[in-house]
Amino acid sequence: MGVPPARAKPRAGGGIGAAVARRLLEAGQRVAVTGRGAERLRAFSAELGDPEGLLTIRGSAAEHEQVVSAVEATLKEFGRLDTVVANAGFATHDSVAEGDPAGWTEMVLTNVLGPALLIRASIDALKETRGRIVLVGSVAGFVNTPGNIYGATKWAVTGLAENTRREVTQWGVGVTLIAPGRVETPFWDGIGGLPPGGLLTADQIADSVVWAMTQPAGVDVNTVVVRPLGQPN
Repeated sequence: MGVPPARAKPRAGGGIGAAVARRLLEAGQRVAVTGRGAERLRAFSAELGDPEGLLTIRGSAAEHEQVVSAVEATLKEFGRLDTVVANAGFATHDSVAEGDPAGWTEMVLTNVLGPALLIRASIDALKETRGRIVLVGSVAGFVNTPGNIYGATKWAVTGLAENTRREVTQWGVGVTLIAPGRVETPFWDGIGGLPPGGLLTADQIADSVVWAMTQPAGVDVNTVVVRPLGQPN
């Protein structure tokens, strides 16, 4: 049985968000992508040939009014919202005992408040379509690492996913947490390059996101942890 196209709203212009958008567009679905950099969004659209089914929206994941505006723009353009993907996030790559607090506020707001704002802004539309919320967390949200504040934000996302599921399942809205291990994305730029050992690709994580989105009606896949072979933690 075929699955109706989902109108998804990944939250990023690069890395995993871009990979998810590509997968959905290739499948003939309509996609809205948000990001803070207008030039980056224009470049992403141009790279794909400016497809008719792609809507790019400039905005910050951590600003309530901008998140609401992005959801409204998506509904105006496409008429409905079937899936939202909260993917925006970054790490300061330092520790609670020795790091620089200057970057922590933005990281916490983006990684933790951002997904919550997207859920709040989109839930009414998702009730109408009995849609799905996908939160991109991390293995760091399941495994403690000494002093890792980024990991603490991902523990928060892990909790947010289950807390949200327990509320919205009554309305027929599904919630999936995708928790990747090491992935080859710009995430590692802040520490000077990729870590040693095997890495997943953004496309492989996008496959997991799309798989969760295309489950049969009535099926709610809740937690998917994806590691590259060889990653012990």
